[in-house]
Parts: sequence; structure tokens; C-alpha cells
Amino acid sequence: MATASDLIMATYRRFVDELPALEKLALSIRVELRGRGDVQVFRVQSPGPEITKMDPDDARLEISMPRATLNEHAEEGTIDDWNGALEHGDIKVGGDPAVVKLLGTVIGKHQARTHFKRVR
Repeated sequence: MATASDLIMATYRRFVDELPALEKLALSIRVELRGRGDVQVFRVQSPGPEITKMDPDDARLEISMPRATLNEHAEEGTIDDWNGALEHGDIKVGGDPAVVKLLGTVIGKHQARTHFKRVR
């Protein structure tokens, strides 16, 4: 079974593959994984990413989710899958409102481009 750090790395890589603009974004992210009475907190520093098991002081984005959600979507989940989990309430995102808004805008534009059908 993959470690939480490996799953976070796989998720980061999939996001960057779908949204290359995110690769250049310098950001510290707090990722909280809840499961079976245990809470694990990781610091993800991008670009890179550098993943360490610690509670960051400088996080501008905070993501909280059950470990099962990470397990389910890490290897093959698309941005649409993650967005569905967010809308369903499995994932909670907080932090600096400007960063949250920026990411929402980038993801929204990506989804509009991928769902747009060209009329000829």
C-alpha cells in the first residue's frame, strides 16, 4: 500500500499534468488527512513538490479530507473527480481567499475548455 506522501505526490502530478499553469505557482499547502480516529497533517511546498509530515506555519491553502478520498482519487482521479468530491463535501478547502479564488478560476476555465464542444 502506498504511503500518504506517495499519494499526495501522485495527486499533485496529476493536477499539474492537467493544469500546467499550476506547476509554476509557488505555494505552501496544508493537507489534513482524517481516518479511523487519526489525523495526519502534511506540508506540501510547490513547485516541486516537497512533502513533509508537519503542520506548516506558512500555509496559504488548507485542504482537509478523509484518507479514503485520497486513496480513491490519487492514482486515477481527474480534476472533475476532485471537484465532485469537493461539491459533495468530502473535501474542504480554505486559507487565503485570494489563493482559493485564483485556483477556482483556473480550474473553472480548464473545465470550460475541456467541456466546450466546437461547432463547425
